[in-house]
Amino acid sequence: MFQKILIANRGEIAVRIIRACREMGIKTVAVYSEADRDALHTLLADEAICIGPAPSAESYLNMEQILTACVAMKADAIHSGFGFLSENARFAELCEKCHIRFIGPPAEVIHRMGNKSEARKTMMEAGVPVIPGSKEPVFTVEEGLKTAREVGFPVMIKASSGGGGKGMRVSRSEEDFESNFLNAQMESVKGFSDNTMYIERFVENPRHIEFQILGDRYGNTRRFLRNPRQRRSPGSFGKRWVRRQSARQRRSDMRMREPSSSF
Repeated sequence: MFQKILIANRGEIAVRIIRACREMGIKTVAVYSEADRDALHTLLADEAICIGPAPSAESYLNMEQILTACVAMKADAIHSGFGFLSENARFAELCEKCHIRFIGPPAEVIHRMGNKSEARKTMMEAGVPVIPGSKEPVFTVEEGLKTAREVGFPVMIKASSGGGGKGMRVSRSEEDFESNFLNAQMESVKGFSDNTMYIERFVENPRHIEFQILGDRYGNTRRFLRNPRQRRSPGSFGKRWVRRQSARQRRSDMRMREPSSSF
C-alpha cells in the first residue's frame, strides 16, 4: 500500500483521486500552476506544491518539474488521472528510472495503445479491421496529403496523443487540408507536447461504442458489467456497463453516454 501519492493533474479528476485516497488512508500531494494556486484540489490535498507558470506545457506537462516535486515531497507514486501525462510513455519510463511507481499501464503498453497511430498499427498487425487511413505516423502536410489522396476525402486529421476532441480537424478537400492539418498539429503540440498525427477516412454519423475492461499488473483482467437500471452508490465513479454509446458529443468530445448501447 502506498503511503503518499502525488497527483499530476488538476480539477475534477484530481479531486476524485484525493477523495479515493482519503478513504484508503493514503496521503496526497497536489501539484498546481501559478494560476491554480487556490484551486479546490490544492485545498483538499494533504500537501501541495507549485510546478510552474500557467501554460500547461510549463507546468502540468513538464515531466522534470513533476518528478522533482515527487522526490521533494517524498511521494511513493504518481497518479496522472486522465489527459496530460496519463498516456505518455516517456513519462512512465522516467518514473521507472527514478524508482517512482507510475499508477497506470507500463510504458510499452502506453506506447502501443496510448499513442493512437501506434495503436492503429498494432491492431492492423493483429488482423483487426480499422478505418482506412495512415499506416505510419504523419509529421508533415505533404505526408498527410499523400495519405488523404489514397483513402479519399473527406478525412479526419487526428493527433496521435490526442483526446477530448483536441487536435482533430475534418478536411473535405485538398484546398482546406493544409490549414486544417497545421491547426490540428499546433493544438496537439500545445495540449500534449506531441506533433505526431495520423489520417483516417472521415465517417459520417458514426456510432461510438465502448467496452469497459480493467486489468492489473498481476495479470488479472475483468470486464465491467452493470445493470443500467441499478443505482450507483453515492460517491462512486466510473462507467461500469459492458458497453456504452457516446450519445452526445460536442466538437468530438463526449458529453453524455447512453448505457447500454443497442448496437
